Amino acid sequence: MTQVNMATTYAQYSFWLETSGDDLTPRPALEGVVEADVAILGAGFTGLWTAYYLLEREPSLRVVVLEKHIAGFGASGRNGGWLYPGFPLSLAELARRYGTETARAVHFAMRETVDEVERVLCREGIDAQLHRGGVLRLARGWHQLPALEETARTLERLGLTDYAEWLSAEQVRERVRVTEALAGLYSPQGAVIHPGRLVRGLARAVERRGATIFEESPVIDFRGGSQPSFRTPAGEVRARVLVLAGEAYLSQLRQLHRALIPIYSLIVLTEPLPQEVWQEIGWEHRELLSSQRLTVDYLQRTADGRIMFGGRGAPYRFGSRIADAFDRHDPTHEMLRRMCYEWFPVLRLHGIRFTHAWGGPLGVPRDWMPTMSYDPRTGIAIACGYTGQGVATANLAGRILADLITGRPSQLTELPMTRHRLRQWEPEPLRWLGVRFVQRGLERLDRIAETSGKPPSGQSLVERLAAH
Repeated sequence: MTQVNMATTYAQYSFWLETSGDDLTPRPALEGVVEADVAILGAGFTGLWTAYYLLEREPSLRVVVLEKHIAGFGASGRNGGWLYPGFPLSLAELARRYGTETARAVHFAMRETVDEVERVLCREGIDAQLHRGGVLRLARGWHQLPALEETARTLERLGLTDYAEWLSAEQVRERVRVTEALAGLYSPQGAVIHPGRLVRGLARAVERRGATIFEESPVIDFRGGSQPSFRTPAGEVRARVLVLAGEAYLSQLRQLHRALIPIYSLIVLTEPLPQEVWQEIGWEHRELLSSQRLTVDYLQRTADGRIMFGGRGAPYRFGSRIADAFDRHDPTHEMLRRMCYEWFPVLRLHGIRFTHAWGGPLGVPRDWMPTMSYDPRTGIAIACGYTGQGVATANLAGRILADLITGRPSQLTELPMTRHRLRQWEPEPLRWLGVRFVQRGLERLDRIAETSGKPPSGQSLVERLAAH
């Protein structure tokens, strides 16, 4: 396969990579032994942000990044482009586990993260098509209203009413015309981005600061202790510090096989909509959109006038397997197309087609809480477990790891993620049975709620197991 063909092949993994405006030809692979101060597994958002902030704090550091494919190949190049303060663990659950003040501290750190990403994009000249339209959570139907109301009550209990405002059905329609929208919760604290342009631009920025990125160099083993190192099929990197930043793909390493499970999130994308269709839909401000479905949906209006519609539904694979074939799951992709037509019936009336469909795995920890930690005794740092909320969270993780590794205490290093330890998932076949039970159960609860008009009780075993 020629290099040109390899670049073309990588472009097929998502619309974002295809339109990143970057040459996707792989960088040279690692060969032989390389010495470094910090070696990073993964050239996605987490690994690249960590490298960026390490070099910002200590420009003399020798930083090496190892990537199995190309920068942005994984979730960083396939996600929904939601740059907003959402955290993997809800505010209510953060408050329950760690207290009100800690929940508020995490929330404000995430708010600042949105500003920080924009600052770096401007500083580095990265055109990620960032647009601050905010985020709009919708209640589509009476069955979704209680969940939205509970979110509003949580914000009030935590003293965060400045974050979002309640919108009536008519106020929602003034922003975007979505079927069955009874109410909305709108926050200006959010932006839509082109994740492919962000991750590819960030890789170039890291290289300008002196890091070396080796691509098509999968880490097949690692060791900590007195001589930390990463091993690849053709080489080895020896470093004072190893950073594990592979998110769902970390589950493919023997030492971390049960630390995370890979769950697939899938996306469909329409062709560019004619102006007359946009006039019927509205959505001029390009707010990030989602509803209260237990099985998750997330939408954006792209810079070139398409609708991106993402959601869950693809099944967990036995043994935490990850494979290209799982990126596409016809029943789920078809469900997402149908849902998009249901949200915006005008699309079907005008014969709007879908041009792209893709997906990829995200990493889910056993207790839903992400980890961002560094152990100087072993020389191993790790950041993972974003559960699909990684666009902004990965930037926060990069700053936290940079502070921890360089020994600079900060407000960020006091956040609970730095003291969190990954719990092991159950061994197979219990893992597969449990995860599929929850997946099927959430799908069933959504169907019942949509058919009956009654909200889920919140008390079922499935809901308790999935609560976060």
